[in-house]
Formats: sequence, structure tokens, C-alpha cells
Amino acid sequence: MNTQTILLIILAVIVSLALVLFQYFYKNKRSGKLNIVLSFLRFITFFCGFLLLINPKFTKNEYTTEKANLIVLADNSSSVASAKSAIHQTIKSLEQSDEIIKRFAIEKYSFGSFLKEGDSLSFQDKNTNISQALSALKDVYSTTNSTIVLISDGNQTLGRDYDFQNEQHQFPIYPIAVGDTTRYEDVAISQVNTNRYAFLKNKYPVQIYVSYSGQDDVSVPVRISLNEKNVFRQTVSFSSTNSSEVINTLLDANSIGSKSLRISVGSLDNERNTANNNREVVVDVIDEKTSIALVSNIVHPDIGALKKSIESNGQRSVSIKNPKADLEEWEEVDLFILYQPNATFKGLFDYIENKKANSFTITGPKTDRNFLNRIQKGFTKNSYNQEEEVFGVLNSGFSLFNTLDFSVEEFPPLQSSLGDVVLHGKNDVLLTQRIRGVDLNQPLLAVFEEGQKRDAVLFGENIWKWRMQNYRNTQSFKNFDDFIGKLTFYLASNKSRERLSLNYENVYSGSNEARISATYFDKTFVFDANAEITLKLQNSESKKTSEVPMLLRGSYYEADLSNLSAGKYDFSVAVKKENLSKSGSFTILDFDVEKQFLSTNYEKLQRLAQNTSGRLFYPNQNQDLIQDLLSDDRYLPTQKNKQNVVSLIDYRLLLGLMVIALATEWFLRKYNGLT
Repeated sequence: MNTQTILLIILAVIVSLALVLFQYFYKNKRSGKLNIVLSFLRFITFFCGFLLLINPKFTKNEYTTEKANLIVLADNSSSVASAKSAIHQTIKSLEQSDEIIKRFAIEKYSFGSFLKEGDSLSFQDKNTNISQALSALKDVYSTTNSTIVLISDGNQTLGRDYDFQNEQHQFPIYPIAVGDTTRYEDVAISQVNTNRYAFLKNKYPVQIYVSYSGQDDVSVPVRISLNEKNVFRQTVSFSSTNSSEVINTLLDANSIGSKSLRISVGSLDNERNTANNNREVVVDVIDEKTSIALVSNIVHPDIGALKKSIESNGQRSVSIKNPKADLEEWEEVDLFILYQPNATFKGLFDYIENKKANSFTITGPKTDRNFLNRIQKGFTKNSYNQEEEVFGVLNSGFSLFNTLDFSVEEFPPLQSSLGDVVLHGKNDVLLTQRIRGVDLNQPLLAVFEEGQKRDAVLFGENIWKWRMQNYRNTQSFKNFDDFIGKLTFYLASNKSRERLSLNYENVYSGSNEARISATYFDKTFVFDANAEITLKLQNSESKKTSEVPMLLRGSYYEADLSNLSAGKYDFSVAVKKENLSKSGSFTILDFDVEKQFLSTNYEKLQRLAQNTSGRLFYPNQNQDLIQDLLSDDRYLPTQKNKQNVVSLIDYRLLLGLMVIALATEWFLRKYNGLT
């Protein structure tokens, strides 16, 4: 309580006493015990009233001790399975140290592809993403005094290289290098690059990265076999100064279908790890390619973003055209993307109408809306000539193709104009508009279908920002490119709408990625969530068959095939109680990236420790780690003081006391006949 408040309370006592003396004793002939009692009650009333006005407060200090966080981050991938006893022993030694428990708050996490809370370790994860785990911990503990004990072999198979992620090195990191630190002589195929699709009668490239670890001069053959027949062979030489080689070749696409390429490198005499000497890839040879014309007479980032996104699938090619190009140039086009059309597009619109070609129209501030409303019949937009930022909202009821893997929740707004949109004919809305937090019943992206002709319209520009935001969210353009790819595939196809459609990959790099999804509609083309759909599988080599039920996942059905072994499979999807089925095939490659590493990468762990002011340890140095943590003043417990300003009095108590004092005084005065 400060001095000013104390002086005010003393003043309140003096003033209350003065008022009582004036009322009860100044020129008052009455005296005795009754007068003293009445004056005391009046003093209580005055003093309580003044205290309510002063409202005295005092500061209450609460002291707490906050420990530093000791984050134990354990590798849960299959590459450290041989060192699981060392990992458990390290965690146990930290948990059972009384000094560590007294100094730190221990938090335990594990990681493979993603960060997981707790220390339940199975050592079965098929990938290691150290950078993602460090990034996630940074977000959680960014405002705390923390340090990380990283127990790993240092071999990362997924994500950004943690050796160069300096922005994540916020906490001191103490790596524990587990596994075999001995360097063995080894030759490996570190990477194979090839196109997913090739076109009949063309050549397709294959790029092979071969690496060598050792000190001797060696020469080994590199072979490529297609369906167990050698189609390429080259001998490469390595030495202590030449540890890598890049091989480029072109192979012929002579027939249609999936081509399984086996790339192998010869093994060394004393090589221990031969699992990384072979790699398989699959190339699909097709006899047609989707040709897309992106037509515009303005320069805009959207054009480049759409071209990159669509051509991420090698089966599609995009050419940027001017709307005044010769009509002969349009003959081979399967889909027209019309970017912010104006009157110069009239000839192209007439050509599209006559040929019944499919189109995707994108509007924006530079669009001539009066011309667009006149030239086509799919929609009408009455513009108020006021530009507005419009956010997209995904329509969960859209079912023409699967959009569950795509989200626009955190995407920036598109630039559009205010105005009422009227859609004509048969249409489906994929995205609706949200302006200033209000969801409007207005389409942002819609598709139209009339017979075999399909069209779409997007009412907004700057879709390139969506592609960039998708990369910021996931460190990849894949989700956005897949979304545009599905939209493009739907628009470029002139096939009638099917009641049963499948979504799957022809090649899966390991069984953990293998999934097949299906969308099924009833006879009125309404999605049926009560259907029984089964998937029948047959291994092409062993002829072993199995049947898997497909489970409902929102607006589609899915079968998880992660328990399958590597190989080629034929499958069929059938709807029970309906004469409706579809078939296909896929290949699961026999590839486990975790088996590519034999030795611990302690050099990278050493650099990580140095860059974060930590220190590298080994499993037999657990006590040294504990002593290092205990002797570091950066992790001393912190005492924090929390000041709470508390009122000295309870106003309800004072009001009650005033009422009692006044009531008692009134009763005594009436009882004794006083006025």
C-alpha cells in the first residue's frame, strides 16, 4: 500500500471523527453512554463510506520457479532399429537422474516422417525427417528456455536438409550419435530421375546418380534392364577424390504400357550394404498427350503459375497463345484456358462454339464483362465496377472429382469485382465466395456440362498466390498442382460422366503410400454414402488373391494397401448389388530408403551441435551428457514474480457494515424516543 493511500485513510478517520463530534457533541446537551454508542455507530457509517471512495489496494507478490525444458527427441525410423537398446538406455539414464529431474522439466518426443509426442518407440517408420521435427519443436517452445537431446543416426530421408536450416537452430542441441560409426567401403545408387510418362515411338531420359565411399580405386558396371532384358550398360570408375558419377541415357518407348526399369550397380568385394545397389522405377508409355492452349493478351503471374502447375504432369503440355492467332493453331488443342478475355477473343469464342471444344475461363479486373456476358451462355455477371478481395470456400458437396486432399482455408484472397453471378444450365460449384468474413451464396469456381462439352469459370485473378501459399504450408506445390491437374483432366475429357470413378497411382514407392480411392453415384448421379464397395487384388507373379472392403472417407471410398508386399498387382473394384465394376493395375516398388544407410552420419550431427552451441555425444557417454547439462548456467531454474493488485477491503462487507450501523442507530434512537 502506498503512502498516499495511508494518508487518505488517516484523513478519512479525522473527517469522520470531526463530523461525529459536530453532530453529537457540539452544542449538544445530551451525554451518557447512549450518546457515545450513537456517535460510534455514526462514525462507523462515515468511515465506511470514505473507505468505499478511497478503495485502498495493495500489491501481492507470488513467486514461482520455472525449470528449463529438456526435450528428448528420439529417432523412430527403421534405420536405428539395431541401436534400440542404446536409445532406451539413454532415455532411461536421463529419466532416472535425480539432478536432471530437479533441474529440468523432461518432455519426450519421437519422430519418423512426422513429430509425435511421447516415447513409444517401434522403430518401424519408413522415413526420417529431422528438419520437420526441429521446426515443430521450435514453434511449440519458442518462448521458453529449452534444450534438445537428439537421439539419431543423423541420416535424413525426407524434408529439407537439417544441416542448412539455420532458422531452426534456436535451442542448443545435444545429438547422441547411435548406430555404427565405422566407415565401410560402399557403392550406391543414390538417385534415379526419369519421366513418369513417355510417349510411344519417342525416347525418354534416365538419369542415374552413383556414389562411392572408400579410399581405393574401383570400377563397377551400371546396368539398366527392362523386363529382365539388359538395355543399357556402362562402367564407372571411382577413387578417393572422385566419389560420384552422373549417368545420362535415352531409352526407346517401343510399346504401350507400364515399363519396369531395374537399375543396378555392381557390388564391391567387401561391401556390406548391397541393398542400395539396386533401384526400380516404372515408366508408363502412352500414345497420346493432352494439349492445352493458355490464351491471353496480357502478361500476368497467373499464366506462368498455371503452366507450371498443369505441366507438373508430363502427360500434359501447355502452349501460351495470343487470341488473334491463326485458326490452324487451334486444331490440336484439347482444352482452352481463356485468361481475362475481351473483345479480341471473339474469333476464338466462335471457334470454340462451332467445335464444341472445352474451355476454362478466368476473369479479373481486366476482363471485358459486357463482352463476356454476350459471347457465352454458361453464366452472367452483373459487375458493380468495384474491386474486392475474395476468399475461396471449398464446397464439401462437390463430387465430380475428389478434392478432399486440397484446402483453401489459409489461402490469400483473389482479386475480383463485386457483382451478382447467375449460372445457366447444368453446373456444379466447386468454390464459393467469402468477402470480409461473410460467406456469400455466390460461386467463385464453377464447372458446366452440356452433353460432352465441359467448361469452367473462375471469378478472380492472382491464383499464383495460392500456389505459393501451398508451398509455404507444405514445402511442396503438389497439393495445388494435383488440384489443378484434376480440374484440367476433367475439362479435357469428353467422356460422359461415370457413376464409378477410381483414383490411384500406377506406381507406389513402397507399400506405405499405396491407396486406392473410388467415388460412386447412384442412378440420379447423387453420391451414395451407403454403398458396399469391395476391392479384389491379385499379385501378378504369385497369383495370390485377396479382397479388401473400401471404407467411406467423407465424399469418397478408400482402401489402404500399406500391408502389401512389393510387386505388380491387378485389381478390380465392384459395387455390391450393382452390375458396376472397374479394373486396373499398379506396381509397388521394393524400395526402403532407410536401408540405403549403413553408417551413422556423425559428421552432420557434429556440425548441428556446433551450429547450435551444443555438443555431440555417443551412447557410452550418457553420464558426460548429464554432467554437461547440469554444469551449464543457461539451464538454471528461473524464479518469476507475479504481482497481483488486490483490493484491501470487500465493498460488500463495508456496505453491509454501513447498513447494520445505520439500522442499529435508527433503532436505538426510536427506542429511546429521540428524533
